[in-house]
Amino acid sequence: MKRKVMGKLLSLLLLLIATAGSAQDASKPRFPRFKMLAFYSETVEPPHVDFAHEAVAFFKDLTIGNGFVFDATSNMSDMNAEKLTGYDVVMMLNDVPRGEKQRQALEHYMKNGGAWWGFHVAAYNDRHTGWPWFLELLGGGVFWRNSWPAIPAKLTVDDPAHPVAKALPENFIAPSNEWYQWKPSPRENPKVKVLVSLSPENYPLGLKDIVPDGDLPVVWTNTDYRMIYFNMGHCRGAFHDATQNHLFINALRWLAEGDNQWQ
Repeated sequence: MKRKVMGKLLSLLLLLIATAGSAQDASKPRFPRFKMLAFYSETVEPPHVDFAHEAVAFFKDLTIGNGFVFDATSNMSDMNAEKLTGYDVVMMLNDVPRGEKQRQALEHYMKNGGAWWGFHVAAYNDRHTGWPWFLELLGGGVFWRNSWPAIPAKLTVDDPAHPVAKALPENFIAPSNEWYQWKPSPRENPKVKVLVSLSPENYPLGLKDIVPDGDLPVVWTNTDYRMIYFNMGHCRGAFHDATQNHLFINALRWLAEGDNQWQ
């Protein structure tokens, strides 16, 4: 009799423990860890469209197992406050916000703790851009000149202690890209942390359009924001290199986790 009572009590206790664990798990869902929304255009330069298509495929593959949500849209009207609120990271693959409403939506999102990841042309700006806050986000660098045609280049890791540069070699050859140079260099801004740069060993860089010298940051973050910019983003093949893919994944994890000690 006592054995039956003890058995029932033990069963009840185990049930209570399991129920409590389930309730705790339900209140703190483990997956998805975060949500990302990528914007791209189908009507820009063909090499930039090619890059966007490969990027969408690459990041979608990383979501297998429901680790995170990756949504992509070519509709820039989705750049609005209501839509962005549902995402932890906003990615710009080959386009920029169009019009005042879209610009205000991104600015509001970033000033309230959102994360931005821009590739290549997503940071293009010149005297016609007329968006002071965006220039602030980028650290003050204005497009100056570029190399052409798209070619591989030797890159140098500037800050190997940063999580984005974790386990990267001191130098590596990046796949073909059209390399942008900025003036002034973002490195001159004390709020900018340059993580990867073009090695001076590449100069003169290019054939038709040549970058002869100067500082050329490739990956950087503005420590006032959860943001990172990558110069990569032109033509096919950007996701065919294991080292560069490792760099992309590091950046994804860093943005999603919002590791403030590195801001």
